[in-house]
Amino acid sequence: MSDALIVGATGLVGRAVVANVGASGLTILARREVAGHSALVAPPERWGDMIAAERPAVLISCLGTTIRQAGSQAAFRAVDHDLIMAVARGARAGGASRMIVVSSVGASAKSSNFYLRTKGETEEGLRALGFERLDILRPGLLTGDREGPARLGRGLQWSRRRSPTF
Repeated sequence: MSDALIVGATGLVGRAVVANVGASGLTILARREVAGHSALVAPPERWGDMIAAERPAVLISCLGTTIRQAGSQAAFRAVDHDLIMAVARGARAGGASRMIVVSSVGASAKSSNFYLRTKGETEEGLRALGFERLDILRPGLLTGDREGPARLGRGLQWSRRRSPTF
């Protein structure tokens, strides 16, 4: 049994969590090796079963993508809803009593915006799993050094800081 298990450790928020928490008592589950850390590596379709077998007390999910990165709304939903729900079910099956998940400001299952509706539906699904404690973090625009191509929102944020007349 591990104290806490994290998925999404290779993204912006996940890397910050790992850097601040450290590897002691934290199991990392990823689809590829994580530089500088020992990690369980497997394809995402196996994660639910692996988490159940690890029996973490706490699941930390920093999973998330963008519709642009995913390539379609269906591919986005497969990560930001289906995969998050699968790992949460695995954690509950393994006895986890607590989950911490990164969502989005404005998340609502009733939103007309696909992104926010998906995030809201995921939150509702997680609540229904009956964790003793479920912490839903709802950040706004995430800024920081990312792998991959720059995102539009990040460029706009940078432009506003550089030019007060923007």
